[in-house]
Amino acid sequence: MEDSFDAQGSSVTICQPIKLMMAEDDNGRQLADTVLDNLKYQHDWTELEVLTHSTTDSRPFIRPMISGLPPRRLYVHPDDQIAMVKSSAIPDAKILDTPEIELVLPTHITEKWTLSKFAAIFDSLPAQLSTQPDRPKRIVLATIHGDSTIVYYLLHDGLVKPRQN
Repeated sequence: MEDSFDAQGSSVTICQPIKLMMAEDDNGRQLADTVLDNLKYQHDWTELEVLTHSTTDSRPFIRPMISGLPPRRLYVHPDDQIAMVKSSAIPDAKILDTPEIELVLPTHITEKWTLSKFAAIFDSLPAQLSTQPDRPKRIVLATIHGDSTIVYYLLHDGLVKPRQN
């Protein structure tokens, strides 16, 4: 903390950690805006919005997240793949290709992430954004490189069995 004086000569305490936290919030919002533009204009996502607070209980997220609808389904769970293969033999069977709302975590390549930080992100997510009664089991991790390249990864909460070949 630093003490300084305002125009009237009164002592004012400035807290450096708050300034740093505000700078991180601004940076998180800039990352989210960059990723949102990329998803909208390069990858044809719709229904995009930047989320800063939980939609169920108004708790603030650790950092801004993006909610959006991709043009096609991004991931099919291995159990669902088996069901799709079995149902493909049946005429007029419904195949799981309908896109679903995805959550995107914007990050920068220089950030240091740990498993506990990722766990905190998953813990902060509301259950209602997911089609499941629990919180989402995966998010899309968007990593921005210094040259503005954005790479997308699926990040799962916990262990996921490998796909069937």
